[in-house]
Amino acid sequence: MSKTNTQAGVVHKPFGMKDKLGYMFGDFGNDFFFIMASSFLTIFYTNVLGIPGAIVGTLFLASRCVDAFTDVGMGRIVDRAAAHADGRYRVWIKRMMIPVVCSGVLLFVPWIAHLPMAARIVYVFVTYILWGSFMYTSINIPYGSMASVITDDPVHRASLSTFRSLGAAFAGTLVGSLTPQIIYIKDAAGQSVMDGGRVFLVACIFAVLALICYTLCYKWSHERIEIDRSSQKQQSTGELVKSLFTNRALLSYVVAAILLLLSSMLAGSMNMYLYQDYFNNINAMSLAGLMMTGCTLILAPFAGTITKRFGKKEAASCGLLFSSVVYGLLFILKIKNAYAFLALLLLANLGSGMTNLMGWAFISDIIDYQTLKTGSSDGGTVYGVYSFARKLGQAFAGGLGGFALTWIGYQSSVGGAAVTQSLETVNGIYAISTGVPAVCYLLVALILIFWYPLSKKNLAAMQDELKKRSAAV
Repeated sequence: MSKTNTQAGVVHKPFGMKDKLGYMFGDFGNDFFFIMASSFLTIFYTNVLGIPGAIVGTLFLASRCVDAFTDVGMGRIVDRAAAHADGRYRVWIKRMMIPVVCSGVLLFVPWIAHLPMAARIVYVFVTYILWGSFMYTSINIPYGSMASVITDDPVHRASLSTFRSLGAAFAGTLVGSLTPQIIYIKDAAGQSVMDGGRVFLVACIFAVLALICYTLCYKWSHERIEIDRSSQKQQSTGELVKSLFTNRALLSYVVAAILLLLSSMLAGSMNMYLYQDYFNNINAMSLAGLMMTGCTLILAPFAGTITKRFGKKEAASCGLLFSSVVYGLLFILKIKNAYAFLALLLLANLGSGMTNLMGWAFISDIIDYQTLKTGSSDGGTVYGVYSFARKLGQAFAGGLGGFALTWIGYQSSVGGAAVTQSLETVNGIYAISTGVPAVCYLLVALILIFWYPLSKKNLAAMQDELKKRSAAV
């Protein structure tokens, strides 16, 4: 095998808290613009720049097509690039952090609204694809792949995944709670409207904060696992494609991840309607959002211990089975009180939350599984394939919310007037919000139990074999 615990002849400090915090700051930095774009870019394009909604939808679809090439292509670049003194993956954070935040700011330039429509459309296509398909990809693929060379210890990898999830949770709370308070103002009629100048100001502030986070990630994270490609088998493109499509761990986890995205995004898109139309309690909706972050914070201290005792696959599948049962009870009981609903929802989130915390650690194990099967280290490529699959899942799941509302007969308001939904419609909202997670979590648990091969026992055997190969080189 081609891995050792030194890099370029330098012995690193033992894995510790700095590595965890550094890796956390990487996703914190990523998510400033990722969450801002996910949450506010569509309305910025339509309401501030005046771009038709159909054009915006076409842009997002076109960018996913470009991602098919850039995600996997970036993975191949980092896998095949010459090793650097700063590491194979970590160096890309230093190289790309300024370009990625600059391209992120370009997304939210309000003065583009004064240009002719054709120029505005060209601008949003160029800047969005530049940021999402090229700049963001050029830092996210190396960052995601880096966990596999920071440590090869399964428990340490679980802790990296946990801290990465914490970074995303902190960014989501910060961006989601503060941004609307700044970017919306009241117009002459007293209606809340997005102010383009304030959006641009927030984007500039986030750019500075993201740079600080990326710098901390670069400074505090260390690659300990050196990859010596001179002794490795060099796969042809055809061999690589075949190995990826026969990688049982990768394929099973991609399917599981898409089902998890389908569940979370569809339920998330229904939440506003659930609390507004079924429970008629908007305060409960705010509490539900805070509860998600709270579950992450509650579970985070125990993730490493649970992984060490039971294993990632075992803990995740059990948690998902528990969540599926709770959501099934919610579906059957048709609870009318919002706070009683939230009490059971907390239990469901605690079950599924363990899977979310460990999710990124699964990818590090899958990268090693690919190396074991092929004799070639293709961590960036594996992560690129996984990243692209997630984007397809997000695009698919994002569109289902609108179709689901149409299917259950939801009536949109006209001219801001309130619309009373039929009993069948509000019950349909409740059924989708509870039934879809119940089914999806059950399916993912079954995938992990019966299809995903890397149990605690198999992981230990895999690491032993990789170490034997390394010692034999």
